[in-house]
Amino acid sequence: MVNEAAAYILGPGEGRTVEGPAGGPLTFKARGEETGGALTAIENVIAPGDGPPLHTHAGEDEAWYVLEGTLRFKLGDDLGAAPAGSFVFIPRGVAHCFQNIGDAPARILVLFTPSGMERFFDAFSELPAGPVDPDSFRTIGAGIGMHVTGPTLACSDPQ
Repeated sequence: MVNEAAAYILGPGEGRTVEGPAGGPLTFKARGEETGGALTAIENVIAPGDGPPLHTHAGEDEAWYVLEGTLRFKLGDDLGAAPAGSFVFIPRGVAHCFQNIGDAPARILVLFTPSGMERFFDAFSELPAGPVDPDSFRTIGAGIGMHVTGPTLACSDPQ
């Protein structure tokens, strides 16, 4: 059952932080139980070279705002760079992945509508620390409508 949303302000550095699946901390800025199920928002730090495998979401649209760094996105068949200040939107069902192509950690704001993806990040944060296993994405994601459809981007992939 989803609770009613209440207005709130969450300041810099506030929110529950867990180890994210892409090599850095992930801080929840809004969760479904706080937004009446409308939205999940996370601030995510992505280590150089890291990013998730190609995947789709059955039930959520996803958007990113790149705060720091440069990411490379694969959106369907398209591949393109997204430097700081870029906005990226992916409707549910579109295969996508990204990779930090810079030398320093990238920082992004990620929005999922409606909420629900926090369950993936909560489950992922309970795994033992260490390198990301693509099978973890597949196993955890399958239970919430996220389907891995291909590999991560590699530095050797064409720009």
